[in-house]
Amino acid sequence: MDKKRVIALGFFDGVHLGHIELMKKTCTVAGLLNLTPSVTTFDVHPITVLQGKEVPMISSSEDRAWLIHTVYGINDALILHFDKKTANLNWDEFIKLLVDDFGVEYIIAGEDYRFGKDGLGNSALLETKCKEIGLGCEIISKVKHNGVVISSTIIRKFLQSGDIKQANAFLGHPHILTDTVRYGFRLGRELGKPTINMLFQEGVLIPAHGVYATRVFIESEKPTSYIGVTNVGKRPTVDDSGKITAETHILDFRGNLYGRRVRIEFHEYLRPEKKFNTIDELKLQIVNDCVSANAYFN
Repeated sequence: MDKKRVIALGFFDGVHLGHIELMKKTCTVAGLLNLTPSVTTFDVHPITVLQGKEVPMISSSEDRAWLIHTVYGINDALILHFDKKTANLNWDEFIKLLVDDFGVEYIIAGEDYRFGKDGLGNSALLETKCKEIGLGCEIISKVKHNGVVISSTIIRKFLQSGDIKQANAFLGHPHILTDTVRYGFRLGRELGKPTINMLFQEGVLIPAHGVYATRVFIESEKPTSYIGVTNVGKRPTVDDSGKITAETHILDFRGNLYGRRVRIEFHEYLRPEKKFNTIDELKLQIVNDCVSANAYFN
């Protein structure tokens, strides 16, 4: 085994303030014991596999790994495939897999963490088993924000209602979306503003339809970010396909971003999505949205 690890267990959907406590402790233990700090997560939500019930993920696997690494400083995000075989692992078999396949010597988990077949594994059994086989173990208490327990479930509700400020407060960072730009400046040519269109990956939560003040980060581009105005929805004025996209007008940028990786941060919900009678009405509204976004950031 090339690495000996301390690992934080969880799904880490959204990578919120509760998760950061797990990762802080993971980094502390790693420093004290000279272990590699690591995090586990799954590529799909377990409930989706177990119950056939779609649970939209706050962030894609890629964005979760990026947040874990870039924002919280943990290089090793182990994204495990979750399928029926994984679901049928007994809880103690899952611990054995972590030890045998990933060199885990110390485990960090939240007090409400459930794992293994039928969710029979819990924090008490985890502590007992770790002690039995000589692993270090620490259980982290639930984390609250303004008296409310932080959870991915409540953050999903904030995002779906357009309450981006509350969502970001519980996340501890701006909500993000990363994608490869699908096509270039089609509508932007007519509107006189650069326009990029991004898609939400299958299974990833779509925030409330509407217009947001965003920060735009372009692969290998300086300055590090631009102010953006992002419309999440169906673009009813110019598109009758019904496809949901995140269309962003980027302030103070000129260039073709086709095929480039772009990350947007959602900061402020400006207004609901609206169908305009004419393109000229839409142009005027975009100008007003740009003024609002600029005012928000400046």
